[in-house]
Amino acid sequence: MKRRGDAGAGGGGAAAAALLRLLRFLLRPWAQVLLLYLLTFGLALPLLCHDLRHSRYFRRAAHLGRLTAAALEESRARGEEAARYFREAEGEDEVEGPPLRPDPRSPPPQLVVAIVTTARGQGGEYRYYLQVAAAFHRLLRQCPWCRGHRLFACNVHRRPRQHLEALAAARLVPTAHRFEEEGEGEGEGEDNLFEKEKRDYLYCLRKALTAYGPRHVLLVEDDALPREDFFPVLRDLLERRLRGREGEPLYVKLYHPERLQGYLHPEPARLLEWLGLGALGGWLLSAARRLATGRWPPWPAALLLGLWAMLAGELGGRHYLLQLRRLSPQLYALSPASSCCTPATLFPAPSARRVLAYLGAVHCRPGYAKDTALYGLLGAQGEWALVLEPNLVTHIGLYSTLRGFVGSPASEPRSPLSPPFPPLSPSSSPLPPPLPFPPLSPSPPPLPGGDIPEKHGKLTEFDPAHRGHRPGHSRASVEPGGGS
Repeated sequence: MKRRGDAGAGGGGAAAAALLRLLRFLLRPWAQVLLLYLLTFGLALPLLCHDLRHSRYFRRAAHLGRLTAAALEESRARGEEAARYFREAEGEDEVEGPPLRPDPRSPPPQLVVAIVTTARGQGGEYRYYLQVAAAFHRLLRQCPWCRGHRLFACNVHRRPRQHLEALAAARLVPTAHRFEEEGEGEGEGEDNLFEKEKRDYLYCLRKALTAYGPRHVLLVEDDALPREDFFPVLRDLLERRLRGREGEPLYVKLYHPERLQGYLHPEPARLLEWLGLGALGGWLLSAARRLATGRWPPWPAALLLGLWAMLAGELGGRHYLLQLRRLSPQLYALSPASSCCTPATLFPAPSARRVLAYLGAVHCRPGYAKDTALYGLLGAQGEWALVLEPNLVTHIGLYSTLRGFVGSPASEPRSPLSPPFPPLSPSSSPLPPPLPFPPLSPSPPPLPGGDIPEKHGKLTEFDPAHRGHRPGHSRASVEPGGGS
């Protein structure tokens, strides 16, 4: 019995000694850093980030189908709400006609929001264009300082009357129809959709300049949904951020794909931001250890703590760190732009004229789309461009007009979705006829610094008290259709 007691006491003493050695080991800075790495990257982040789409820990096979189906269902619901938004506008103020030329006695509008839209062969049930047009119209109506802004759309579908969404939104959004204008689209082959997309883009940019003479043009694709803080952030960008810089950029991108927002993409400004995150994170963790133990960690351990912060930011997802900047419009970041993509792009008017001349001289093709061509002009012409982060628009288009469905086919909802509108043929549609924009002059695009040709017409304004435009607040009373 005595031997058994001695053996038990010896075993307990050995366990206590082992525990004491472990505690002594954990008091060392190296051991604490190692434990922090194991708990963070082996346990905490995998548990917290496995269903975050833009995290390195995202489990694609487990969650992509569910998230895509949820996004499609949410998009369908927004589309139905947008269609209802325009249907309810039938009895309200409607647009009398497109605003063609501001009153020379009044200052030009600060901003024109121009939406480029076409009918989709796939994904029509989601009503992408109606979602975007309704969102911009609603946000402008609610914005007290946006009375100098204008909203209009360019229907670039080859058969304009078959784009029913554009016809429905024309009650509230002045709409130009490219292929109903004389000389537009002639000699344009149908086999090169990339070149057509570029020409559509230039058409809408030129139309915004000639119709309004604004100080800035925001060119938006019809699947770029604006966020709720869109116009407060844009106001800070136009009135403070850009005004304080020397010269004007060729353009400012308001969207960059989330999958390309990580720190590891070779962009100098982003690498500097990553190093700054490591320096800040390393200092904060070192300061926390000093508060806990009364001693600063040795400098190699402090470097490892900075590396921990950098790895946590990249593996957890820089996209989610950027969301902290949404706390205030002043916190949004501007950095040099990269090539992809152009769902929402802001052009100062002089830069827009140069873009018309630059892009008009290049030919787009598969592998060389308009965004690549636009980015290539920066080095070739000695220009510069910026991108705003985080994104001001959400790219909701899972169906591309160039590439079809860009999501996972297995992620589509299995339940049948309602059609975009009640069955209507273009000939029997009760929707109002498209608003008549006079044809553009067949002259080449304005050269850099050149004047914009003027057109006569009526200017309408947004009134926060009404869902539609207020024709009674027209600043110009020139008869439509007059000569220039």
